[in-house]
Amino acid sequence: MREQERGGGEGGREGRQELPPQSPEEQARAICLRLLTGMPRTRRQLADALEKRGIPEEVSQEVLSRYEEVGLIDDAAFAGAWVESRHRGRGLARRALAQELRTKGVHATLVQEALEQLDSAQEEQTARELVERKLRATRGLERDKRIRRLAGMLARKGYPEGMALRVVRRALETENENGADGEGMDGEERPGG
Repeated sequence: MREQERGGGEGGREGRQELPPQSPEEQARAICLRLLTGMPRTRRQLADALEKRGIPEEVSQEVLSRYEEVGLIDDAAFAGAWVESRHRGRGLARRALAQELRTKGVHATLVQEALEQLDSAQEEQTARELVERKLRATRGLERDKRIRRLAGMLARKGYPEGMALRVVRRALETENENGADGEGMDGEERPGG
């Protein structure tokens, strides 16, 4: 009975129903649809996946082009959504976002267009918010060490050095002016505190 379920059963695995062999085009479509079901992907990500699975390049290109025509693959939309999501969610700056998109195979023109949705003021505001969240954790450290830690955090997220230092110094000045828990940066009691 098992042999009949597997369609003759030769070369089949135990307990698994064999499907008729698929053409490379059918295989490529199935792979792409499975990958696109989980999350959006770039054309290059899908092309790399098809190559790893041994799909001939001409078949791969034909299937990917068709998926682009019908809107299942849209690198411009992918890049725009990626920038929005990663900037808001992780606080990444343009430089880090551009690197991630290049790694995913997004064309430089599309990367630039996606990054244009972030202006310098928005990027700096996000940097200020990131520093504000981490400022309290650095209290008690020397000023230079705080600057290095906070600027380093921003640098890892792709912020330019000049902006990072400016934002960190401004946050420390504001904290000092407002008084951190009634104390100055040097740990001495502030008047009236």
